[in-house]
Amino acid sequence: MKYLVAIHHPDDYDPSVEDEAMTAAIDGLNDEMIAAGIRLFVGGLFPPDRAKSLSAQSHGGIIVTDGPYLETKEHVAGFWVLEVANMDEALVWGRKAVIACRAPVEVRQFH
Repeated sequence: MKYLVAIHHPDDYDPSVEDEAMTAAIDGLNDEMIAAGIRLFVGGLFPPDRAKSLSAQSHGGIIVTDGPYLETKEHVAGFWVLEVANMDEALVWGRKAVIACRAPVEVRQFH
């Protein structure tokens, strides 16, 4: 089964808090995921002010607006797509991501 492990940052997140120890912890987690053969994809995302949102209009057109679709106080900063046996195993990796990234994590199964 495939799972998304998404890192959440507050919208006012300051990337300067990402010191060498944090970078080493994230690199170590990536290495561990690769060694376990479970990491399918990983990606970091630019801040939400660099996003574009598209939505359908009643007349059939599409409108493009600046910023994320949802107006929240947090955003997805990056993510992993993992292939593991079940949610329990995905949560093991999610816990490691919380520690390495020093941020909240969401774990969700793909259909």
